[in-house]
This record gives sequence, C-alpha cells and structure tokens, in this order.
Amino acid sequence: MALSSFFRSSPQTKQTSGSDGVLSMPSARAILLSSVGCMMVLSLLMVASASIPFALSRGMTELYFFKNQLLYMTIGLIVAVIPYYGVSLRTLYKTETQFALLGITGLLLVATLFSTPINGSKRWLTVGGFNFQVAELAKLVMIVFVSDFVVRRSFEVRNGLDGFLRIMLVVALITILLLSQPDFGSFVVIIGTLFAIFYIAGAPYKHFLALGAAAIGGAVLMVTTAEYRLVRVMSFMDPFDDVQDTDYQLARSLIAFGRGQFTGVGYGESVQKLSHLPEAHTDFLLAITGEELGFVGVSMVLILEALIIGSAMRISYNALKRRQMRMSYTAFGIGVVFIAQTIINAAMNMGAIPTKGLTMPFFSYGGSSMLISLVMVALLLKIYKESPEIEKSQCRYY
Repeated sequence: MALSSFFRSSPQTKQTSGSDGVLSMPSARAILLSSVGCMMVLSLLMVASASIPFALSRGMTELYFFKNQLLYMTIGLIVAVIPYYGVSLRTLYKTETQFALLGITGLLLVATLFSTPINGSKRWLTVGGFNFQVAELAKLVMIVFVSDFVVRRSFEVRNGLDGFLRIMLVVALITILLLSQPDFGSFVVIIGTLFAIFYIAGAPYKHFLALGAAAIGGAVLMVTTAEYRLVRVMSFMDPFDDVQDTDYQLARSLIAFGRGQFTGVGYGESVQKLSHLPEAHTDFLLAITGEELGFVGVSMVLILEALIIGSAMRISYNALKRRQMRMSYTAFGIGVVFIAQTIINAAMNMGAIPTKGLTMPFFSYGGSSMLISLVMVALLLKIYKESPEIEKSQCRYY
C-alpha cells in the first residue's frame, strides 16, 4: 500500500495536457519512476539469461541469480520507503545528523577491513545472510554531507582554500578506508562527485586545477604501485595481445559486442556467457546485452539511464530555482553518481577504459548497489514532492 502511493499523482504534478490540447512534457517524477521500472525489468531479463550457465556450473538452480536480483529489488523498495516517509529533510541536513551518518559509515568501513576477503578484496559485511558493500552507502552519505557543507560554509568555499581543506580532511579519512579494501572505483566516483558539487557551488577554478593535479598524481601513483592495476592498464592498451591471460575478460567482452552487431544474436543465444566471460551477470552484463540484443538493446539501456539522470537534474534545477540549495546539490550529486557509474561501466565493457569493478545503476547484478540506488531514487522523489511545499522563509534550511 505504501509503495503504491509512489505512483499516485501529487497535487503539484502538472497536467499531461494543456488547455489548448497540446501534450506537455511528463513530470520528472513520472519519467524517473517509469525509467527505473523499465531498467529493473531489463535487469531481471538479462541477469536471468547471463547467469544460467554460471549457476549450473556451480551446482545452483538455473534461476538462482534471477531470484536473488528480484529479492534485492524487493528489499531495496521496502528500505526506500523509510527515507521517503520516515526521514525529514530538515533533520537530514542538521549538522548532528551529518556527523552521525559519517561516523556510522566510517565504523562500517573499518569493520570491512576485518571481514572475509571476496575475490581478494574486503569490501563486504555479512548482514542477515546478505553481503553488503559499505562503499555504496558511503557515496550517498558523502553526497548529503558535502551538499550541506557547501551551503553552510559557502563563503569559505568560494573565497579561499579553507572550504576545500576542511572537507578534504573528512574525505581523506573515508577514501583511505576505501583504498584499504581496496576499492579504487568507488574512490574515483566519490572524488569526482564531490568535485562536481564544489564546482557548481562556485569554488574558484585555481583550486580545481591544484587539487585535480594532486588527484591525477595520486591516481598514477596508485596504479604504478599496484601490480594488478598496472596489468589492467596495460591490457587496456592492447586487449588482444594476451587473450588467454591478462586480456581475457576485456577481449571476450569486445567479442560479445562484435557478435551482436545491430540487432543481436537473439535473447538467450549468447556464446560468451557459456563460461567464456567470467561472471558475465555482474560488471559485464552490458556485453552480454550487446551480444544478445545488439546495438538496439545497448542503446535502450543507455537511453533509460540518461532519462533517470535527466530526471535527477530536473529535480535539482527546480529546487535551485526555489533557492533550496542543499536539496538542489543533493539531487545533482545523485545524478553525477549515476552518470559516473554508467559511463565507467559502459566504457569498461566497450574497451574505452581499463576494466574496473563498478556496477551500472539499476542494471548490473548486485544487492548493495540496487538497494542504495533505490534509496537515492526515494530521496529524489521526496525532494520533488516537498520542494514546492516549503515556504520561502524556510528555504535557507533546505
């Protein structure tokens, strides 16, 4: 019953047609909900297709991963109801709430360092039989924290290095914990999102140049000092020079896209998922989509992601027009996270960047990503719903 109210029209929703009978553009809320719904259906279809050989090879039932993905979506929708109905935006942006969320996230990240390694990384905590990736929570918490910070410390952000230095102390602690797991992909997404929020908040260009140079230098250092990262970069330079070893995953992904061409070989007819492309239902699900559904299927996935991102940006812009700066920056930050993860995942699948373990929002298999992405959507819907109702005199708190 609670979830069904997501789909009911609010009093603020514009009419679908004007008085002259000409159809107007659908609301950001309508586009967001329909796009996310379509993405989730596509995800279930492609996870079912891509995961069957992998599941059978490990003695699982054919639809094991399909059922898990459906369960993750259900849990995500239930959890998303909590911020939508149970969390006040005014409370969310209080300083005490911000530091409480940061503290909880920091403790959870520390706890992951003592967890059981999975594929050589300590990124997951086991909660009630499920593995939860704390880095996904860190993305959302950092968006909310920085969105509040750039408003509360707007003078420092725009007129000196104090704003950058204050926030970087907090960011440094979070990113050190992420890199200790290690999780370089989440580190890149978080840093890129924070830079984007600072940019639209009016931070001077010279600070971006200095910090950008430092970030690039740090990234180069991390790549050159970690052998497995260096191997990925070298494999990216020539994905077919060692197809049986270091280039195996990327080469198979490119072969999948090549086989699919424009319309694909047909749903369920992928060859690369037959143990050629390892764990194809996770980070390389787009490659299997390209093989089975071709350019048409991949384009559909990317168009739906673009609609979700565009809806987030519309919600951000509408809040900005009402001078609700914290809400505007939060919606913008969520949109940037979706942009970053979509581009990185798609580019990685297509060989445009080195391989990296980042999911495509609402599409790739994974419980943590799906849960937090749906919570982000709930927060966007809450901003959309409450933004017109806030009195002008109260906008400075939002």
